[in-house]
Amino acid sequence: MHRTFRPLLVSLALLPAGAWRAGAELPPANVCPPVALAIPRDGKDAKVDAEAGGQFREGMVLTEKALMLLRPLLPDEIWQHRDTFFYEGMRMLLGGCHRRYPASVSYEEATQKYAGQAKVDDAGNLEGYVAGLPFPPESIDPAAPDAAVRWAWNLELRNRGSGPVGKFRLTDFPSRVGAIETYRGSFFLVQTGHRADLAATDHALPEVQDTQWVAGGRFDEPTNVRHLAWRQIRPVETQEEFEKADDTFVYVPTMRKPRRAATSWINGVFMPRYTVQADGGGSPIPFGASEYGVSGSISPNSGLSSAMSENMRRGFTGLALRPNAFEWKLLGERDVIAPLNGESLGYPQDPERNFGPSGLSVATDRWDVRHVVVIEGRARSERDDARRLTVYVDWQTQQPLYWISRRADGLLQDVGILVHRYSGDRVDYPAWPDGSRALVFDPVAAVFYTAEEGGTGWRRESYDMVSVPLPDQDVRGMTSTAALSQGR
Repeated sequence: MHRTFRPLLVSLALLPAGAWRAGAELPPANVCPPVALAIPRDGKDAKVDAEAGGQFREGMVLTEKALMLLRPLLPDEIWQHRDTFFYEGMRMLLGGCHRRYPASVSYEEATQKYAGQAKVDDAGNLEGYVAGLPFPPESIDPAAPDAAVRWAWNLELRNRGSGPVGKFRLTDFPSRVGAIETYRGSFFLVQTGHRADLAATDHALPEVQDTQWVAGGRFDEPTNVRHLAWRQIRPVETQEEFEKADDTFVYVPTMRKPRRAATSWINGVFMPRYTVQADGGGSPIPFGASEYGVSGSISPNSGLSSAMSENMRRGFTGLALRPNAFEWKLLGERDVIAPLNGESLGYPQDPERNFGPSGLSVATDRWDVRHVVVIEGRARSERDDARRLTVYVDWQTQQPLYWISRRADGLLQDVGILVHRYSGDRVDYPAWPDGSRALVFDPVAAVFYTAEEGGTGWRRESYDMVSVPLPDQDVRGMTSTAALSQGR
């Protein structure tokens, strides 16, 4: 799938920039970690010099020659699969080092107003939460037994504005045989409850009471999945009862009507199974193909529609989860480098963007140095696809930077890099209805290497995402299942 390269350096003393720490304070803003690096005065590419000491500097451009210097700032799983995520010719722009990114005024005010009200019980359930960040980072004692689950709830209830809305392109890469498959469509996640900006209506959309969020979308291409659409409604009761199922419906084009999803319980965001795997091979078969084996049945559409309404752990992995569905452990705190605030564009603005030989590299982009907490969750239910989950959570913004899933026996399932863009840096970003700036991180891309499928992977691009309130008419269509009857 891609050409292997080896870093030019074979040995280098790793400095403590990425060392594990417990209970460390947030590092000073705009102070980059030291490395064994010679800093060129002309601003050109950083050159490796193992003899000279130096320091990363904001605005530097790093190529694959400096990859060994980045090792202390990368998760082990990313480093182990560096041939997938990095490549010869990459140009990584070093963005901010521990930059402070403010959230919207309403979100920060809600955090202060309701501070101390949210609690977690012994089972990891959330109680007393209203709006804003449930557990301000400085209030979390890393030695406390519930520290990790508090971070998990911060991750789930991070500032999403009104929820991201936009187009997407999904690219599936086969492991051995078969062609690359590309799918296009639209997606939304409407934050219906706990909205900091909706204080006048108890922080919830009046039309959709007792829900946390509503997600959905539709496929437009290729032809064999056109009009495949879905809705997923997450009840607020899931905060205190993780086994509570979502209300998930799928419009199946072959049936010309919506039906309940075949997967009754979903941890994160639902994505309908738009492909199936060929028996004994790694090539995806598009829906509608006669090879699927339903053409000779009494009801030829029944098996197909059931498969299409199953959940496929693709696309928007990392956007949401059920924190109380895991038993969490705090692994520590450390510094990492990650594309928290990327500046390069992809689909739909730049459909021709180069993602490296593997198709799974976002190395040519702006990457920030960030301080993170690393939490590990073990699934309470065998229904969960990811039995063990490790998440690198940004300390200051609560955004997920790296997402690593394992089976119950510890074998790696997949490892992903999540890319965001900060709306506060975009002059073209729409304002909030009251005219204020929308200070939010939009989930613009994700690249996942899937180890258990023989070294395949997938990429999602959604670079036109925005997270500001939409017209009431659009929201009504998104938060109900009626529009599904038309495949919308």
